[in-house]
Amino acid sequence: MHPTRGTPVLVAKRGCCAIRGTILRFTQTTVTVGARFRGCLGTCSILFLTAVILAYPSALRSQSEDDVHVVPSRSRQSESRPHPAHAIADPKSIPLNKLRADVDLVLVPVTVTDGLNRPVLDLGKNNFRVYEDGRRQTIRSLSKEDGPISVGLILDFSKSMSNKFEVERAALTEFFKNANLDDDYFAICFSDRPVLIADSTQSIEDLQSKLNLAVPAGNTALLDAIYLGVAKMRSARYQRRALLIISDGGDNHSYYTPRETRKLAEEADVLMYSIGIFDNMPVPVFKTIEEKLGKRLLTDVTERTGGRTIAADDRNKVPEIAAAISRELRQQYVLAYRSDHAVHDGKWRRIKVQVVESTGAQSLHVHSKKGYISEAN
Repeated sequence: MHPTRGTPVLVAKRGCCAIRGTILRFTQTTVTVGARFRGCLGTCSILFLTAVILAYPSALRSQSEDDVHVVPSRSRQSESRPHPAHAIADPKSIPLNKLRADVDLVLVPVTVTDGLNRPVLDLGKNNFRVYEDGRRQTIRSLSKEDGPISVGLILDFSKSMSNKFEVERAALTEFFKNANLDDDYFAICFSDRPVLIADSTQSIEDLQSKLNLAVPAGNTALLDAIYLGVAKMRSARYQRRALLIISDGGDNHSYYTPRETRKLAEEADVLMYSIGIFDNMPVPVFKTIEEKLGKRLLTDVTERTGGRTIAADDRNKVPEIAAAISRELRQQYVLAYRSDHAVHDGKWRRIKVQVVESTGAQSLHVHSKKGYISEAN
């Protein structure tokens, strides 16, 4: 009988019975028996493949139930290549240092600059307004932090930085000139993947000597480098923590997505600044799509932390910008308020800080973290 689709078990039994009957009751040629025997083997093969297909989803289910971490879905670009060895399996697995809060007392670092990007340091408590989820909060205290800080440098060594590399070296030189000798540093460079090139145990001179020997090459895994920098901050020496990113902002090789990186920036208590070294080309069509979107990507990430991105189309200004950021990291206000939100539900609370300017004062710009995750009961 010809096999009927949808009844493989029944066909197998009939096929075997036909062979058994042929051997015991009839005397046919070896060719006929062999042909029927091959038909039985084909039917059994169908049975075996069917069993494997039916068992496969169960195996997948048992595997996913045993896994501790679930890798999030990826973009089409990252799905086409394997999980990189340097990437962290799950963004949720990074222990984040959340915005500091003591019960309902929330501490918000704030930087205020004037129209020339210079820090404004003479403001009092009455010059600030703080809102949480749209409701104005009572500021309990205002202080200025000028203690040591742990700083991670995220440095672009990709091919797109070939004509900007000397400027990157000069920026670091000026940054360190304005640093505190007690500060804690580490450095991560990235091209195809991020690599830790200097730990906090190494001197600034060791870091600069490595930069002098580096040659830009490869793709740009900027977002992966930011993830690695935040993970490295788990072992930072000081409570005050910051990342300085120097890049053209073009990402074309990261495992992590911009959306995941934005969420990481919101939840981590790590201030992020970036110097965007962009080509000031009169014809934008000559820029790659990554370079065109670079400034937006860097700005979107840094502003969520209370930091900012300073674009440098004029490369001669890059060292000056680096020096200004180094000083600004040590010239912050810290606002303290007790949240009027009585429910501890572990949800995101949005923060907005405003500056009340004195009459006749020039326009001031406020940079602060956009929110925090409340403690859960």
